Amino acid sequence: MDDSGIRLPVDTTEDVRTRAAGVSTQIAVLPVGSFEQHGPFLPLTTDTLVACAIAREIAATHPVHLLPPVTIACSHEHAAWPGTVSISSVTLHAVVRDIADSLRRSGVEALVIVNGHGGNYVLGNVVQESSARGERMALFPAAEDWETARERAGVVTSLLTDMHAGEIETSILLHAHPELLRPGYETSDFVADDRRHLLTLGMAGYTDSGVIGRPSLGTAEKGKALLASFAESFGAYFSMLTEGGAVAGAAGSSVFEGQK
Repeated sequence: MDDSGIRLPVDTTEDVRTRAAGVSTQIAVLPVGSFEQHGPFLPLTTDTLVACAIAREIAATHPVHLLPPVTIACSHEHAAWPGTVSISSVTLHAVVRDIADSLRRSGVEALVIVNGHGGNYVLGNVVQESSARGERMALFPAAEDWETARERAGVVTSLLTDMHAGEIETSILLHAHPELLRPGYETSDFVADDRRHLLTLGMAGYTDSGVIGRPSLGTAEKGKALLASFAESFGAYFSMLTEGGAVAGAAGSSVFEGQK
């Protein structure tokens, strides 16, 4: 683990070989995050940390091949804040496609993208295009999985209000990486539910602090429950990809429409 708190997979090639021998379809899990502002109290790597935490929960409960994360993605709406770094949607699309192609050459038939940043809209296109070509790919969590996790964890804030650096992200980091939070989340609540011009104005058009949500409501207990819910919800995706059929309520190609 580096000083950002990101824990990289430590499998050897023999670990991967052994796991592959026990499953009918090999599934790789790719966390995709971002490197963008999350207010004065959460690190720039927050979305990557969240995606990695979800992916680790999945790998702990299902026989999947856990990949290292993509740590810089599409964060253009946060460009007004120092530290934010983005790549183009075209580049992110190409990176994920190249990873999927490489995995298939080594015998890993399916890829699940665990997305931690709502602004990575292009990931939905990657999944749709790959699925149309007959390739096995899914995007997780879907909006329905976020809502289920929110309800089960007792998260008070709606997904609309909990847009960025709010109750959900603060809770997950309080559970998974409490040492990375800075003081201030207890007093940084800010709500801006009407964000219809976000793509044009960026986050700076709606918040001075970079926060939209209620981080003061975050707790480690909620973070633990959120991750447990995601691990359970992933079961439907695992069945869909290994059995090759449709699973009700688990399309896997929708992008969470908020921003995290």
